[in-house]
Amino acid sequence: MKLFTCPHCGQRLYFENSLCLNCNTPVAYHPHRGEFVVAGAAGALICTNAGECDCNWVAEENLNLCLACSLNHTIPDLSVEGNRLRWTKLEMAKKRTVYTLLALHLPVAPKASPEEEVGIAFDFLGDPIGPGPGGERILTGHDNGLITLNVAEADSPEREAMRVAMGERYRTLLGHFRHELGHYYWDRLIRDNPEQLAAFRDIFGDEQVDYAQSLQNHYSNGAPTGWANEHISAYAASHPWEDWAECWAHYLHIVDTLEMAEAFKVPLERLDVPTPPDPNATEFQGVLSRWITLSEVVNSINRCMGLGDLYPFVISQPVAKKLTFIDGLLKQTSGVAAQHVEHSAA
Repeated sequence: MKLFTCPHCGQRLYFENSLCLNCNTPVAYHPHRGEFVVAGAAGALICTNAGECDCNWVAEENLNLCLACSLNHTIPDLSVEGNRLRWTKLEMAKKRTVYTLLALHLPVAPKASPEEEVGIAFDFLGDPIGPGPGGERILTGHDNGLITLNVAEADSPEREAMRVAMGERYRTLLGHFRHELGHYYWDRLIRDNPEQLAAFRDIFGDEQVDYAQSLQNHYSNGAPTGWANEHISAYAASHPWEDWAECWAHYLHIVDTLEMAEAFKVPLERLDVPTPPDPNATEFQGVLSRWITLSEVVNSINRCMGLGDLYPFVISQPVAKKLTFIDGLLKQTSGVAAQHVEHSAA
């Protein structure tokens, strides 16, 4: 994520802004240009969801909806109290995710129909009976580009309760979007590419291992002893597909946050520990070095405020190898994708 400027007065804008507080100019984010424009100007019609979920994006040409909102297959039931606010929170997280996907020049388009294999669609659903023992639950998940999220995840107490129950170190709406979309892009970038599939199996393992049985084993027995030596999270140890999705989400966390640090000109180089030059070091190793420095800084600041670590994870060498694989894959997919990551390393 980066900082933006008002197209009228040049004042700083943030990603969720719909009004410049300096000159009172209505503004909207143009996802294909990566900048804010004056709302309502030529070619800058506002998404019709502006009054529904505080959408601040420009509508797609010949559509009433913006790119992000056009991905919705099912929105929350707005007759349910609190669902409008939940939808607003979901959209904020989704738009940040779409921003990064576009910055990496990944294909982002809605499904032509629910049956289509290519394309993305979102179902934002609520529990039909309600939470609690014996109640039916809507589970977050991915199915051939259709991503389902339980709207209750937009409520912090509910999400924290689930985080504790699942034994997770981290659980956010943004993390859900990034993880589930990781499954979709595995299908697009790896599944039908023999060379990439072989490389994936060499690093992550054989995804042909029974998926349902693997998850059942995980939920019954927990992660294996020593999982942190090979995986970014306990859930990543359940199956190669989940390992990939977890690493994909963390890759997006890393490059997005480093871009924000760069936008604020955080002088991370002053905190770097001098090390002998490594002639075999890759460019992405520099990105990871910067990330480790930044995560140490923000974790320490959180502790000073009596809060938990902002990034409570350890990037082991095997995990670094997995993240490097994702980085290389994206650069092969689109050369311009590298520009986003290179900027993070600057």
